[in-house]
Amino acid sequence: MSTPEVLTTVAAFRAALADAVAAHVRRAGSDSDAAPVVALVPTMGALHSGHAALVDAARAEADLVVASLFVNPLQFDDADDYRRYPRTPAADVALLGERGVDLVFAPDVEEMYPGYPDAPLVRVTAGELGGRFEGASRPGHFDGVVTVVTKLFTIAAPPAPARLTAWFGAKDAEQLAIVRRLVLDLNLAVDVRAVPIVRDDDGLALSSRNQRLAAADRPAALRLSATLSTLAARAAAGRPLAVAEARRELAAAEGVELDYLEVVDPTTLRPLELSAPDEDAGGGAGDGVLDREALALVAAHVGPVRLIDTMTLRPTSGEAEE
Repeated sequence: MSTPEVLTTVAAFRAALADAVAAHVRRAGSDSDAAPVVALVPTMGALHSGHAALVDAARAEADLVVASLFVNPLQFDDADDYRRYPRTPAADVALLGERGVDLVFAPDVEEMYPGYPDAPLVRVTAGELGGRFEGASRPGHFDGVVTVVTKLFTIAAPPAPARLTAWFGAKDAEQLAIVRRLVLDLNLAVDVRAVPIVRDDDGLALSSRNQRLAAADRPAALRLSATLSTLAARAAAGRPLAVAEARRELAAAEGVELDYLEVVDPTTLRPLELSAPDEDAGGGAGDGVLDREALALVAAHVGPVRLIDTMTLRPTSGEAEE
């Protein structure tokens, strides 16, 4: 176990990254013509096994691994949710050190947004993609995400000849799709990578917010992953997805306040129209048989926590993957 260097200012982090890249190039020597790879793992702290999986994947492919610890106020539409978001910086740095992270960027809000809350005056917008599902339920959320991600990509951009990769979890499927579109549309010099969802033994997707779930909330929280698994099984078996039925059952489950349950195109995030709606049966988009890969997205309030989950649906026999 080693303790990574923790930098709290943009200038100090950039200088440390430049030194680390230069040191790697010197060690590699003239015999190496491969450009060093710097992997960025952006986080909001309160790290768990899912974050460890991200770091492990990055460490396996990159020459240098850096992580950010920053609870971004721009992506919260609820001041109380921002205030209550778990913060465990000492434990976070220890976990990152155990996983071999080289540098940690841990700025405060003033360092990231000088003059906040009146700043930043210039922000990035997620556009049309940012207004769906999570974006519709949490107005401005994805604008906050793409603003901070753009800043982190810029701050962590390594000096030549190194190149940058950035690692995200697949659980935040909308976020991942939007970040990939951000990189494409703005021609950002970063390769976005994704790591599959990490789940507890009972199926609950790992999340920093799970720390706020009471033991009594757990059965209700598990209804989300169970519903997604049902949809995945129906898709794999070539059966109608019956999303409307699944939505009604989940909405009626004790302890679950459903926001949305949708089956969407993985790239555009648009709901799939798999069959004509049957008004008498209460059917709708996604109630037919799946004919291509799709994403099932769900969000609900359980106890004091808003949970999201996702699962890939594939129209083939066999076990669905995430």
